[in-house]
Order: sequence, then structure tokens, then C-alpha cells
Amino acid sequence: MLKHVPSFKKNSILDIVLHHHERYDGEGYPHGLIGKNIPLVARIIAVADSFDAMVSNRIYRESQGIDFAVNELSKGIYTQFDPEITRVFLTLIEENKISIQVKNKKKVH
Repeated sequence: MLKHVPSFKKNSILDIVLHHHERYDGEGYPHGLIGKNIPLVARIIAVADSFDAMVSNRIYRESQGIDFAVNELSKGIYTQFDPEITRVFLTLIEENKISIQVKNKKKVH
């Protein structure tokens, strides 16, 4: 559906959507791309999206917390995540240069 939006062809939106589940070690999907073969924007969004998923409250679970997310990102360097991007992201968190807010949401049953 998105490939029919002309401006998305000119910027990196389609690369983000298509490749943000690729893994740095090639074990991701949809194409099993490895390392730098994964578009840069997709590698960046993979780190940010994973972090957000872990620290956000979900309908089915509470936030897993910043410490947990930082640990998981650290464990995923060279396997799931680009090492350079992940290290920069973690440094920005450590230096309080990224504002992180976990908002409480009511669970809906």
C-alpha cells in the first residue's frame, strides 16, 4: 500500500518499513540481509523501535523498564542490532541526552 505514495519512493520510508526487522547477523526478515547491506535508516529504526517496545506499556504487559531495555540492546549488538548505532543510542541514554517517558495506560480487558 505504501509503495504507491510517490514521496515515499524518494525518501527512505519504504526502506524503513520493509527492512526494520532485518537483523545485523542476517537472521531477520524479510530478506535476511546482513550488516551494512541493511539500509541505514532501517538499522536506526530497528534499535529505536525495539527500545520503545520494551519501555512502553502494552495492553498485555507493563513496561519492562529502561534498565531491562538497555541490557537487551547491549546483548543484541552484532546479532540483532548494528553495533555502531546501538552504542551511540546507549551512550545518548547514559548521558541523559534522550528524554524517556513511560506513560501509564489503563489496561483494557
